[in-house]
Amino acid sequence: MDLGYDKPLYILAFDHRGSFQKKFFGVTGRPTPEEAARISDAKTVIFEGLLHALDEGVPREAAGALVDEQFGADIARKAKADGLTFAMPVEKSGQDEFDFEYGEDFGAHIEDFDPSFAKVLVRYNPGGDAELNARQTDRLRRLSDWLHQRGRKFLFELLVPPEPSQLEAVGGDAATYDTEVRPGLMRDAIAELQQAGVEPDIWKIEGIDRREDCEAIAEQTRAGGRDRVACVVLGRAAPDEQVDHWLRMGRGVPGYIGFAIGRSIWWDPLKAYVDGKAKRDDAAKQISANYRRFIEVYEKG
Repeated sequence: MDLGYDKPLYILAFDHRGSFQKKFFGVTGRPTPEEAARISDAKTVIFEGLLHALDEGVPREAAGALVDEQFGADIARKAKADGLTFAMPVEKSGQDEFDFEYGEDFGAHIEDFDPSFAKVLVRYNPGGDAELNARQTDRLRRLSDWLHQRGRKFLFELLVPPEPSQLEAVGGDAATYDTEVRPGLMRDAIAELQQAGVEPDIWKIEGIDRREDCEAIAEQTRAGGRDRVACVVLGRAAPDEQVDHWLRMGRGVPGYIGFAIGRSIWWDPLKAYVDGKAKRDDAAKQISANYRRFIEVYEKG
């Protein structure tokens, strides 16, 4: 198994589904065909921003998109036809427990779209519910095996939300949890998943405030001969200055190759377009500018 990925990678992430339709369009439940078309159109604006960035000098081989099938099927097919790197989610949207969006048909959907990476978002706290973690791990190991048996790449977004006792131990301060507690739990979670046979090629890592913690996490992702396994930084919809700091902490750490950022790039310009306050091309150009700025921050380190 040729595990890992060792090229620069800057992913523009817009695979949001339930939260996207609700917060942007006020749609709950199953969208009507007309509502779904509006949502898909908005996602196309984001993709147009990525295409602008390519025209404006972002290296094609380093750019990437993360887009869902529900609202972005046409985008995924265009990315494939154009030879762009792209990832697609496998998980159900908006659930605390990982499960397959398309159940037993997950493999058929991956093969149909043939993405560069199959992606999962998983909430996993080593100090949390052991039965929940075991159920998730079984499904994730199955996916990992399925992908690697077929020579496909695996992108794993790991979130480690605090358990009540862990938050209580730091006086209820979420920022202190993020800085002092979460990095160690992330290392433990990665180690547990690896030991259970879950083998991502790239780990999508929540922002880390200290460089030494980035180093420790990257070392764990590469433990046991996983020498080409990589990390990318995610944005958490944080303010630019916070995301900038996380990017600088990861830049240059062996194993860190870039980022996968979404809402911090496209939220404001896309909201202006959806609300009728900005023209389509202006919104796409601003998305491009925001994306290119984060690349510049990361590369300057």
